[in-house]
Amino acid sequence: MRRTGLILGLLALMLAAPRPAQAEEIRIYSVGEGTYVMSEKVVKSPEEWKARLTPEQYHVLREKGTERAYSGKLWNEHRHGIYRCAACGLDLFSSTSKYESGTGWPSFYEPVAPENIATAPDRGLFTTRTEVLCRRCDSHLGHVFNDGPDPTGERYCMNSAALTFVETAEQ
Repeated sequence: MRRTGLILGLLALMLAAPRPAQAEEIRIYSVGEGTYVMSEKVVKSPEEWKARLTPEQYHVLREKGTERAYSGKLWNEHRHGIYRCAACGLDLFSSTSKYESGTGWPSFYEPVAPENIATAPDRGLFTTRTEVLCRRCDSHLGHVFNDGPDPTGERYCMNSAALTFVETAEQ
């Protein structure tokens, strides 16, 4: 009887013990591969993000900050290439969808794939806007507005600090 009780007790402890969290997998589009792939979500502690990012990047990406208009290095970028998340490197926007919005921030009329971004309501500044997040690491990128050019009518107004630019050959 004692042995059975001990075995049942051990089983109960094993079932009640917290299990290690499995990494969530998401479907994203990889420009380099030209196809959809599966990727793990990127999850880091605030300390890990601070060690990886510059103070300005951390403020924008992790604290939902905004850089001053015309102060970022990418608002006036005109080379052909891909704009990636500065936190995790996910392909987000192509130079083919970038346009001059006159706002002082890099603006695009569409992401490389809808699966690569997420949106959420942002109720700050006494108004409701639509926040744009990196789908892989949940970093704040900027906002999307419905005042953009054709063909989508959308303006993805991004922070330069939230992006890195990789030049590619013209297609």
